[in-house]
Amino acid sequence: MEYLVTMVTRVPDGTTEREVAEVRAREAAHSHELAARGRLLRLWRPPLGPGEWRSIDLFDDEDPEALERTLAAMPLRVWRTDEPTELGPTPPILAGARSRSRRTARST
Repeated sequence: MEYLVTMVTRVPDGTTEREVAEVRAREAAHSHELAARGRLLRLWRPPLGPGEWRSIDLFDDEDPEALERTLAAMPLRVWRTDEPTELGPTPPILAGARSRSRRTARST
């Protein structure tokens, strides 16, 4: 099942730049791993205001509980709130296109 997740991160006051950089580096590595496993399908970063971190992500997971485990394992979760929205089934004509797109992406 696919889930659109709005993620908003708020770093607590007093957090050092070094701590932020370390957590962001771990988050990036973890996101690459999720993408390689086909769990994180897309990530968008909309325009942000000062001091605001937000992304909109498309995940593919078995069910809401599996998605929660995936999100809870992400390093930025310590500072982030997530709002998942379960998407309906992909129409058959689009599902075939998506499958072809994934095969092409894996072969490059």
